[in-house]
Amino acid sequence: MPGFVGAQHEFHDAEFVRGWASRFVPTEPRLQLFDMILKEVEKLGKAQAHVVELGTGPGYMARHMLERNTDITFEALDFSDVFMDVARETLGDLTSRVTFTNADLMQQDWPQKLNQKPDAIVSTWALHDLGGQQPVADVYARCFEALPAGGLLANGDFIKPDGTDWDYEPGRFEIDRHIEFLRAAGFADPKSLIHLEPNIEDPTAAQNYACLVAQR
Repeated sequence: MPGFVGAQHEFHDAEFVRGWASRFVPTEPRLQLFDMILKEVEKLGKAQAHVVELGTGPGYMARHMLERNTDITFEALDFSDVFMDVARETLGDLTSRVTFTNADLMQQDWPQKLNQKPDAIVSTWALHDLGGQQPVADVYARCFEALPAGGLLANGDFIKPDGTDWDYEPGRFEIDRHIEFLRAAGFADPKSLIHLEPNIEDPTAAQNYACLVAQR
């Protein structure tokens, strides 16, 4: 019987954050998403590309990318000091290659807080937590403004799959709607590369996520 897909988080609470991080150590499909995003960054062909991650969380993608590419520089943006502490632990000796930036994506001035202009902006499982479609659209618009010509946006996030009878929290919405927002922001040819862990019949809150990419 159809139900509701969503979750509530307390990302400023240390106990909650550490418990959340321990439950979501990346699985094989999630590592596949990390590899896909890194490949898109490497396609830019830019030496020492500067990558900004929105909502870096426990730092799993940051570590994955930095271990596999020794040239990129990395800026980890999050609004939670607790998550930044956990990310530093996750990164260990790679922390020296990371700049940590505290900023709230709900505030439109977050790009002004970046340490340097990004060549790529990436994110995974973060933007849906902004609580609705308009905040995600706003982030896409700010990304377009922050990126240089040819710069990359890659967002791996939970979506509402087509054909479902389930209700989804407002931040999880259809791929086509994401594409609309990316085009409205100014991106010329946004696309979804893949829909991972698809489940329409009896989905969990950890399933149904897509890899959305766009170049400025």
